[in-house]
Amino acid sequence: MYQATKIVIITERTILEGVTKLIEQGGATGYTHVEAGGKGSRGMRSANRPGISGVMANVKIEAIVSDKAKAEAIITTVSKTYFKNYSGIAYVEPVEILRPHKFEV
Repeated sequence: MYQATKIVIITERTILEGVTKLIEQGGATGYTHVEAGGKGSRGMRSANRPGISGVMANVKIEAIVSDKAKAEAIITTVSKTYFKNYSGIAYVEPVEILRPHKFEV
């Protein structure tokens, strides 16, 4: 097993494309996103009933990068770019991975 860092960003679907572009520009080799629901400071969001055409839907985006500094730089950039005008949270956590070459640029 090898050490790496996972990035988790939960935000509005409307900015998914921009957020994933920043993730890749920051050095991640890929990402995964899924519909997300829950409750937070901006109220309740349902993954099953996202609103008109999914406009009000949230997504959870995850990516794995080789080191914590790279992960922190990515979420800082995402936060500065989007979180003033869009809801979102971001965090990093250590993970153990197989095949570390998959997460290196």
